[in-house]
Amino acid sequence: MIEIERKFLVKDHRFENEAVTSRTIKQGFLSTDPNRTVRIRVEEHLGFITVKGISTDGGISRFEWENTLSKEAAEALFKLCLPGTIEKTRYVVPIGTIHFEVDVFYGRNLGLIIAEVELSDPDQVFEKPAWLGAEVTGDKKYYNASLSQFPFKDWGE
Repeated sequence: MIEIERKFLVKDHRFENEAVTSRTIKQGFLSTDPNRTVRIRVEEHLGFITVKGISTDGGISRFEWENTLSKEAAEALFKLCLPGTIEKTRYVVPIGTIHFEVDVFYGRNLGLIIAEVELSDPDQVFEKPAWLGAEVTGDKKYYNASLSQFPFKDWGE
């Protein structure tokens, strides 16, 4: 139940040509406390509830527990979520022996594209495709919980 993950900005849309699947995602947060983030997510016809603990190892790893819900149950829980919904399309892109999940954000996070890669070990070496940009692992402003409250469009950078 420990998630080991690294995050990167994405330079351009070349990843779309390498993607094997894509799906739309809507998510909200019941709690954005960094010690226990609780997320509600709908992907296509399924719902999920996820609890994440505090990040360790410079943001690379943290406790994660997830369970499926019916889409209807997840939609009902959205009514209890904090203001600020995340909407994105997630592309799965295999590179070598791993899969990148590339999120293209919409709404108030329009223009932001983030790639995540889950690893089996924090020091795991992996191939970095040309479309991969700067690493933002551990930068809390790129966490979805933060993006729900402080969206990309409001950064003014």
